[in-house]
Amino acid sequence: SDDELSQAVASGILVNVESFREIDVLARASERYGSRARVAVRVNLPFELKASGMKMTGGAHQFGIDADHVPDMLGEIAAADLAFEGFHLFAGSQNLRSSAIIEAQNLCYELASGWGDLLTAPIRTLNLGGGFGIPYTPGVAPLDVAPIYENLHELARRAESELPQARLVIELGRYLVGEAGLYVCRVIDRKVSCGQVFLVVDGGMHQHLAASGNFGQVMRRNYPITINRSGGKKEVASVVGPLCTPLDLLADRMELEVAQPGDLVVVFQSGAYGRSASPRSFLGHPDVIEAIV
Repeated sequence: SDDELSQAVASGILVNVESFREIDVLARASERYGSRARVAVRVNLPFELKASGMKMTGGAHQFGIDADHVPDMLGEIAAADLAFEGFHLFAGSQNLRSSAIIEAQNLCYELASGWGDLLTAPIRTLNLGGGFGIPYTPGVAPLDVAPIYENLHELARRAESELPQARLVIELGRYLVGEAGLYVCRVIDRKVSCGQVFLVVDGGMHQHLAASGNFGQVMRRNYPITINRSGGKKEVASVVGPLCTPLDLLADRMELEVAQPGDLVVVFQSGAYGRSASPRSFLGHPDVIEAIV
């Protein structure tokens, strides 16, 4: 919002500009606070991050400035006397192919370097985005980060001479915290319908929307899930929440330990896009409790 942009200027926070309209807002805030707004340009890249779970560039998108409009954007930033500092280049997320991430990072670096002649100030921050994924389903190979690290070291070496004032930035939110979180709910009922077992739990999509498959997934896949008992008999069961919608599904016909009311259901890979991305007030059910161990 305009108020948030103004507060960013007052606080000296770097703003990633995504539209031409924001330049005028930042210019007025700069005049009001007597401090030049620090800005970077978020670019809608002319390519996509191949094999990513969510593509955020490479066509018509709501994010950033189209690459062919960047020269005009840089001109308006200079005319408004804003403090240009760099570029934000985010191609996509949840990618498990190191070759795709390397290709995107290299293309981003070359693209930003190519705008060098248009800049009135040197690049101080070059955000190459994220994309580092984690395996959400059994049998999926984790991301091989070694070649990515090697490529980033090479880009950093190049930047020392080509962009000597620049700091390279990457975004690792999901990769850092996704596997560190567990979602735990309790079985409150066990039902059998037409031969299919349903474990009704006291949590669900209102507390962990991503695990229910309703957070932008093209195909719904079960997260790794277990019951808090081991070594016993197993069965194929579906884990469902208490909401009045068939979308409230945490596990679809998954082989699990036989569970009874009172048992705990544990959903792995829940450290990212869990509670914070869920409609926690939906139908007035209690909020989930968060704990750091």
